[in-house]
Amino acid sequence: METVAWRLASFAFAAGIVVVWQLVANAQLISPIFLPGPDRAWAAMMTGFAERGLGDKVIGTLRHMTFGWLAACFAAIVLGSLIGSSRRARIYIAPSLELLRPLPVSAIIPVAIALYGLSESMAIFVIAFGTLWPMLLATIQGFAGVEPRLLEVARALNLSRLETIRKIALPSALPDILAGMRVSLTVALILSVVCEIVAGLDGLGQWLLVGARMFRSADLFAGVILLGVIGYLAAAAIGVVERRLLAWRPSP
Repeated sequence: METVAWRLASFAFAAGIVVVWQLVANAQLISPIFLPGPDRAWAAMMTGFAERGLGDKVIGTLRHMTFGWLAACFAAIVLGSLIGSSRRARIYIAPSLELLRPLPVSAIIPVAIALYGLSESMAIFVIAFGTLWPMLLATIQGFAGVEPRLLEVARALNLSRLETIRKIALPSALPDILAGMRVSLTVALILSVVCEIVAGLDGLGQWLLVGARMFRSADLFAGVILLGVIGYLAAAAIGVVERRLLAWRPSP
């Protein structure tokens, strides 16, 4: 009951922001060229879906975000499990990880363009690189923090290295892995928009760029709203998956 109350309060707060936004736009405290009301943004969104291919641009952004994120998930879980479950691997590989991790993704974009051109492959590479690190570090931390007594049980049962990872280490590291996946999903959405703007790929990034250049503020705000909705739904989906996979963990 308390959770429902908090959720209703959050929706009420969001509705209040929309009302204030509409009042400010109606009073024209800021020029309508730069600040359309939510009514104009909604109308632009509906027109975009009906007549201007906005739905295809949403699908394009979702495609770039999902493919890049899934590629990073696979690489992070595989590499993280191997590195995190071996103390020797952590000692030898950690310096290399610390060298690559601080690299800004913006510095990788020219390299990706040189390798793949202004293509979707470039966008997926950049998104995968940028979203890899939160998941990889969380996975390494999760596997490195496995309770030693559980590993002793695995040795007593003569479990192989793969069976130990699958049956003991992976379930123990799962909370950390899912936390990294949640953080990286937001990064994937941001990088999708950046790559679409830089490379002119079909997606919400291109929609935002055209809206800004043509001074179509209603289109611009419609795109921002859609990005917020995508981010919210993606976080909610990860939350559902997290609750199902971690149903064994006692509630705080």
